[in-house]
Amino acid sequence: MRVLVTRPRGHEEELVRRLEELGHEAIVCPLVELEQIGDDEIDVSAYDWVVVTSVNGAHELRRRMRGTPARVAAIGAATAAALGGADLVPAVSTQEGLLAELPTPVGSVLFAGAEGARRVLVDELGADFLPLYRTHELVPDELPDADLVVLASGSAARAFGRTGAAIPAVSIGPETTAAARTAEVEVVAEAATHDLDGLVAAIASVAR
Repeated sequence: MRVLVTRPRGHEEELVRRLEELGHEAIVCPLVELEQIGDDEIDVSAYDWVVVTSVNGAHELRRRMRGTPARVAAIGAATAAALGGADLVPAVSTQEGLLAELPTPVGSVLFAGAEGARRVLVDELGADFLPLYRTHELVPDELPDADLVVLASGSAARAFGRTGAAIPAVSIGPETTAAARTAEVEVVAEAATHDLDGLVAAIASVAR
């Protein structure tokens, strides 16, 4: 099976390797480009909770972080691992899922993530928001032919939708699925765990 991998350049290698191990042909076509925002140190010592919602945000925060967070909440096990561990990883990998599991009173919160990220946690918790990176959606002039496309972010889902291609998709999680369906992309499977293992398992489930 020909699988279109849309992850940003430099973030696709492990998924490509896993797909090839399963006997699939991985076709790399990035639909998202990441841009770091700033290099200044980020002092997290004054916060009761530091929240990260993506692997990219976790990597950037770890690169720039000064001090030790009192407690960390992360959406997804891979995000938690990228930051070196977390005190809370919600069962439902959305901001709403995290909000439901945070203890109260929550205290002071820093939400570090992508510029333009959904503001559910910021608005509900009165959290400080720190944009660490921005995403640029890429729409190629011609999309390679494939049997399946892998979408690992809402940005990739929106960019893919703009191509108008009728290739069924596997999504990494509910927010990506929602973005894909809004863009009129057919989602045939969603990862049960919102990480690389979950993506690979979801791909395997529709490739049988």
